[in-house]
Amino acid sequence: MKKKVVIGLSGGVDSSVAAWVLKEQGYDVTGLFMKNWHDDTGVLEGDCMYEDDVMFAEMVAKKLSIPFHTVDLSGPYRRRVVDYMFSFFATISANITSSSYVQSPSSTP
Repeated sequence: MKKKVVIGLSGGVDSSVAAWVLKEQGYDVTGLFMKNWHDDTGVLEGDCMYEDDVMFAEMVAKKLSIPFHTVDLSGPYRRRVVDYMFSFFATISANITSSSYVQSPSSTP
């Protein structure tokens, strides 16, 4: 009985080769594409177009004859990573601009 493994398949070279190696080693491989980001609001320009990535990942899965699934994690990713990052940098920016070194550049420590 083959051991089962689920691999994150991005459509890039690294995950594609890893899936191929696992299959060659006799594993029952399933490819999983995680949609982590998509900005429907247009707030961020030039975001990664996941449609291209998922298309390449699916092509790899078909070529390797392995099952392929996608999971949409963009909501949790935005809340837990992106929004947190923006709030963190907003705090840093506020601290920097209120710093006496920024307000009075002629003073030296």
